Amino acid sequence: MTKTILHIDASARRTGSATRDLSARIVQHLGAGRIIRRDLATPLPLLTEDWITANFTPADQRDATQRDLLALSDELVKELQQADTVVIGLPIYNFSVPAAFKAWIDLVARAGLTFSYTENGPKGLLEGKRAILAIASGGTAVGSEIDFATGYARHVLGFIGIHDVDVVAADRMALDPEAALSNAQKAVAELAA
Repeated sequence: MTKTILHIDASARRTGSATRDLSARIVQHLGAGRIIRRDLATPLPLLTEDWITANFTPADQRDATQRDLLALSDELVKELQQADTVVIGLPIYNFSVPAAFKAWIDLVARAGLTFSYTENGPKGLLEGKRAILAIASGGTAVGSEIDFATGYARHVLGFIGIHDVDVVAADRMALDPEAALSNAQKAVAELAA
């Protein structure tokens, strides 16, 4: 049994979402002592100049306003740090990730917290964790040359140290939704717990 799962849904659709259904099935299949939920349909703020200034101000020199600006980001990073496994329901919107997921990435990719700069380049600080992406698309084949979501998600997770990434895909649902969902549900059942 997985100890702690961070369950993230990036679909804008709160009902009728294939990725929400798949991510919930994955979480149930894995079992967990604790589940942390993060629903990105509740919008996250975009980065601003003030946020960036606060982020690059040394922690011991930040004023109260800067600490407040970083509070949500700190919370999101803590959720990642506490999780053994991250399950992400990730639809492909217009060949890429939803803007909500990109906003989450911008808030969690933080030097000194989730990655560090070394003389050999950036190094992820969240090693030893697993991620499972539940991906759905209307017409884009997952892993194809027009799928800019899956590779990006894998890359950015690796950037913060999460290299063990599985993909469960219900892709090209506009062509055959029943087959796409059936194949994805079978893949969920075959995931190592």
